[in-house]
Amino acid sequence: MTKIQAAQKKLQELKFDGWLLYEFHGVNSLAIQFLEIPTELLMTRRCFYWIPVQGDPLKIVHQIEAHNLDHLPGEKKTYSNWRDLHQHLKTVLTGKGKVAMEYSPMQAIPTVSKVDAGLVDLIRSFGVQVVSSAPFLQEFTCVWTPHQYKLHKEAAEILDNTVHIVWNHLKTSLEQGKTITEHDIQQMILGKFRDHGCVTEGEPICGVNAHAADPHYIPTEKNHAPIQKGDLVLIDLWCKKDLPEGVFADITRMGVAASKPTSKQQEIFTIVRRAQQTGTDWIASEHRQGKLALGAEVDHRVRRVIEESGYGSYFTHRTGHNINKENHGPGANIDGLETEDDRPLIPNTCFSIEPGIYLPGEFGVRLEYDVFMHEGGEIEVTVPPQDEYLTF
Repeated sequence: MTKIQAAQKKLQELKFDGWLLYEFHGVNSLAIQFLEIPTELLMTRRCFYWIPVQGDPLKIVHQIEAHNLDHLPGEKKTYSNWRDLHQHLKTVLTGKGKVAMEYSPMQAIPTVSKVDAGLVDLIRSFGVQVVSSAPFLQEFTCVWTPHQYKLHKEAAEILDNTVHIVWNHLKTSLEQGKTITEHDIQQMILGKFRDHGCVTEGEPICGVNAHAADPHYIPTEKNHAPIQKGDLVLIDLWCKKDLPEGVFADITRMGVAASKPTSKQQEIFTIVRRAQQTGTDWIASEHRQGKLALGAEVDHRVRRVIEESGYGSYFTHRTGHNINKENHGPGANIDGLETEDDRPLIPNTCFSIEPGIYLPGEFGVRLEYDVFMHEGGEIEVTVPPQDEYLTF
């Protein structure tokens, strides 16, 4: 079955009349990925690819970029002025009912909202109902090949080993009375990535004490804190192999530069770890029964553990995110807070589970690992969970 045929099968199941993919100046990365548009092409004019629920696709391209979709099947229609473009679209869409686009009603799922409101107005003017491609899109943009799974496992192992290397370096430095900072640890992590042929997006997080209570605090050359004996340390790092098909791994580890954590630090760690395991166990239970858990449902169950422990207001972000070629991929997020992500967690995709409790002015604890959903029902945590603090 070709990709186009697979898409048509999804359209039939959902009772959609077709899927209208749109691209202009790189605004629709999801369409670029699905249509496999070569990166070297100039996409300076609007183009459309229509996949009807039955029958052959149709290409609509500007005359000066008439070749841009030549690698795809289907008849080609060209235009040079906007009136011709509108007429081509009207001819294709007249009489159709539901037309899927990279659109999310009320921007419910921002990662799918690639089509601007003006274009939606135009398409609706032809008498059709614009619906979201979100219910089926991740099956074409987020499913990994066996090779990508292998690359993820390699990246995950690099992350796990890197944490232990930098932690031992931190311990040795402090025992020898040397000065070491959050920024030093961050730069050491980046060096390890380079050594292993990996790349990242942004820079790793190393946050001490109150900085760990800021979920996306990033140390810089000018803004960082020293790490001292007794400090709590949060390390969040992510990378992928520097290959076109590379996919990310993403973990967060907690440590205290002491022989053991304080009672409050331990209390918060225990709650967060229990919340993380609760979400993972529920996904596994649903998957074994042949059910697909929804991202928002998992978030609600994880969040409930922290809320019932009295710290709900200190868990200020979603539980997790899709992981793909981008660290924050376009698939289902574990999110019932920032959005209500009602997309299912489907086989052969990966996502993080990373609850946290952040106490402003004191410290924060986040525990993060990645989960891969195998086709046969196995839910794999791709690096060992952290069950206790790193200590000296």
